[in-house]
Amino acid sequence: MRVFNRLSGLARRTAGLSAFILLSAAALAQDSSSDNASLTVNAGKVETSPFTRYLSINGTINAWQDVIIAPEVGGYRVEEVLVDVGDYVEQGQVLVKLSTSILETETKAREAALKQREAQAENARLAFERAQAVAERNLLSDADLDRLQSETLTAAAAVDAAKADLEAARQRLQFATVTSPDEGLITSRDVTVGQLAQAGGEMLRLLRQNRVEWRGEVPEASLPSLQAGQTVKITSVDGREHGGTIRVVSPTVDPVTHNGLVYVDVQADSALRPGMFARGRIEYSASEAILVPVNALVSSDGYNYVFIVQSDKTVRRQMIQTGTIQGESIEVLGGLEPGANIVTSGAGFLKDGDLVNVVERRAGTL
Repeated sequence: MRVFNRLSGLARRTAGLSAFILLSAAALAQDSSSDNASLTVNAGKVETSPFTRYLSINGTINAWQDVIIAPEVGGYRVEEVLVDVGDYVEQGQVLVKLSTSILETETKAREAALKQREAQAENARLAFERAQAVAERNLLSDADLDRLQSETLTAAAAVDAAKADLEAARQRLQFATVTSPDEGLITSRDVTVGQLAQAGGEMLRLLRQNRVEWRGEVPEASLPSLQAGQTVKITSVDGREHGGTIRVVSPTVDPVTHNGLVYVDVQADSALRPGMFARGRIEYSASEAILVPVNALVSSDGYNYVFIVQSDKTVRRQMIQTGTIQGESIEVLGGLEPGANIVTSGAGFLKDGDLVNVVERRAGTL
C-alpha cells in the first residue's frame, strides 16, 4: 500500500510538471508569434531638399614655386652667408658673397689687355692711313696696302674680343654676389662660410613669394565638374579651415590611378606648410535632390536598398542608386520617387513582406 501511494504521488507530480512545461512553451510560442507579427520601425515620407554636391578628397600642401638658389660661378670660397632658414628676403637682396680677390685680379688683367688691343688697333689704323697716302702717289704696291688693311681689321677684331673677355670677367665678378631672384621665404640652407662653391650647386631654397598651394587627386569621373575659379575649403591637420581657389585642373590623368590633380591657391599661413597633409572640400553644384538617412540603407551584394512601407503595413525592398553623402543623409539618384514612405531606422532587421508598426518621421532626417 505504501509503495502504491508513493508511485501515485510521483505520478501526480510528474503530471503537474508536464502541464507547467506545456503552458510555458505555449506562452513562449505566443510571445514569439507576437514579435514576428509586427516590428516597430521609424518611417517617413521621401521629400526633395536643397542639396550641395561636393568632393571631399585628400591632398598635400606644396610650394607654389620652390626656387633653388645656386651660384653661377664655381671654384671660389664662400666668404659670407647673410641669411638663414626662416628669413623673408626681397628681390635682389644679397644672400651669399664669394671671395672676389681672384675675380678682381682677372678683371683688371682683362682691362689692361683691352687697352693694349686698342693701342695696337690704333697703330694699325694710322699705318693703313699713311699707306693709303703713299699708294696714291704710286709709291706702295697693292699687296702691301692690302696687308696693312688686313692688319687693321685684325686689330679691330682683337679689340672686340678683348671687350668680350672683359665683360665676361665683370659678369663673373658680379656673380660672386648671390642675390635673391624674387621675394620669398628661405626654407633650406646648404651653404657654410669657407666651403668651395660649385657652379649650379644648391646653396639655398626659396619659397617664392611665400606662396603655397594645395594639390589633391580627383577621380577622373569628377574632373569635368571642376574648373578654375571654384572655391575650395582646405582643412589643415589642426582642424582649421582655410579658403582656397582652384587655379588649374590637370589636363591629364594618371593611367594607373585614373586620378587627375587639381591645383588650389591658398593664402600662406603657419598652419599650412609644404609637405603637410590637408583635406579639401570642393563644392561644384547645388540643386533639389532626394535625401534619405544613411541609416535607411541596407546593402547586399554590392547594391543599396531601402524598405518601402506599403498601405497594408508590410514592407517591400527597393533597390536605389545613391550619390553623395551629406552629413547623415545621402543623395538618391534613382529608384525612389518623392512621396514614398520608407523605413528610416530599423531596416537592417527587415525582409520583404514583414509587417511593421510605424513611428512616422521625415525621411530626410533621423
